[in-house]
Amino acid sequence: MGDNINIGKVLDREGFKYNFTCSTSTATASDTSAQDGVIKEQDRLLPIANVGRIMKQTLPPNAKISKEAKETMQECVSEFISFVTGEASDKCHKEKRKTVNGDDICWALATLGFDDYAEPLRRYLHKYRELEGERATQNKSNTYENNIANI
Repeated sequence: MGDNINIGKVLDREGFKYNFTCSTSTATASDTSAQDGVIKEQDRLLPIANVGRIMKQTLPPNAKISKEAKETMQECVSEFISFVTGEASDKCHKEKRKTVNGDDICWALATLGFDDYAEPLRRYLHKYRELEGERATQNKSNTYENNIANI
């Protein structure tokens, strides 16, 4: 078993502190940038292909999007997600919890003044959980019926 080593601390633009640790048994040559306390751009940003695909959905089929526009949107949405997640993470830390959940994200959005996003997301989360509950119940029922049929 390897020891965990504190690799470094980095402050982002808003002053949030990120700690990087690495297990010595799993450290590889590809971890050298993490050891320097630098986050690779590909790890910090959403994939540009996904961002471009989402942007295209709201535009007419013949519209073109420049690479610069995609990169700008990629930076913005990645920063927004980090901002909201950081607020939710701080709440969890204060409550001595290790897992950020959907309710924490909704709370963070409302706290940060994004009430127009928080309420629809709350409704979506509620419907999602209902659907997941129905699927779990249905799967249990199907498993039970299959077990009975196999007897």
